[in-house]
Order: sequence, then C-alpha cells, then structure tokens
Amino acid sequence: MLRSTIIKHSPLKNAFTKPSVVGASRLYHQKVIDHYERPRNVGTMDKKDKSVGTGLVGAPACGDVMKLQIKVDEVSGKITDVKFKTFGCGSAIASSSYMSELVKNMTLDEAGNVKNTTIAKELSLPPVKLHCSMLAEDAIKSAISDYKKKRTAQPSA
Repeated sequence: MLRSTIIKHSPLKNAFTKPSVVGASRLYHQKVIDHYERPRNVGTMDKKDKSVGTGLVGAPACGDVMKLQIKVDEVSGKITDVKFKTFGCGSAIASSSYMSELVKNMTLDEAGNVKNTTIAKELSLPPVKLHCSMLAEDAIKSAISDYKKKRTAQPSA
C-alpha cells in the first residue's frame, strides 16, 4: 500500500512500470523499458539457410546469452531480416531488440561497424550494464562471420 501511494504521487511514476526492470535503487531510461516490454524482431530463422547468419554469444559473469540471426539479400548484400532470442536482464533484451532494428537494411560492412557505444548511448545504459551493449556488438559480428563462412564453404559431394 505504501509503495503504491509513493509511486502514485511520484513525479517519476511513469518510470515505475515493471518491477523486474525498474528496481528501487536504479532507474532505467524509457527506451530500455520500451524495448524490454515490447521487444522487436523476437524469433528464429532456419540456421541451415545459406542466406542466414547466426551469432550466439554469452557473458559468463552475468549469465546473459544472445542469439542474433540475420537474413541477407544475396544480390544487394543488405540485411533484409533480423531475429533474436535473448536470455538475460532487461538491458540485454533491450540491447538485442535495438540492434535488431538498427542493422535491418544495412550492408554487412555497415552492420559490422556498429559499436556497442552506439547502442549504450541510444538506450542510456548505466555503466554497470555496458556489457549488454558489448554482447549485442559481438552478436552481430558473430552472425556476419557465420553468414560469410557459409557463403565460402564448399558444397558437400
């Protein structure tokens, strides 16, 4: 009762929307909350498809795991679709979701040049959560690498 009364009269009442994301000691930027509550491009693609690259990365220290998949148009070389699944905190989910929107319609080179600082700045991640944006950067690079490896692999006889 006391908590709901405090929140009801707080100037930050809109920030207190989901207890699992917003703790008493730390407030997250609205963009993190938005991507956490309404993640974009969640799902999977067929990893056997030669036009799909899959990146799977994790951070043993915190337990976050990201799987990011890209579908590349073979003619234009642009990323036409992105899917992700993330097991982790709200910042990890938000970083994956934002990355999935950011790299869509980019070339592989453009997507490979996306830095974690871009993600962290856009989502206003606190310093303690910067590793989440680093995972997203690693995930896109891993997906691009997997796609390129498939394209250069020799067909089995």
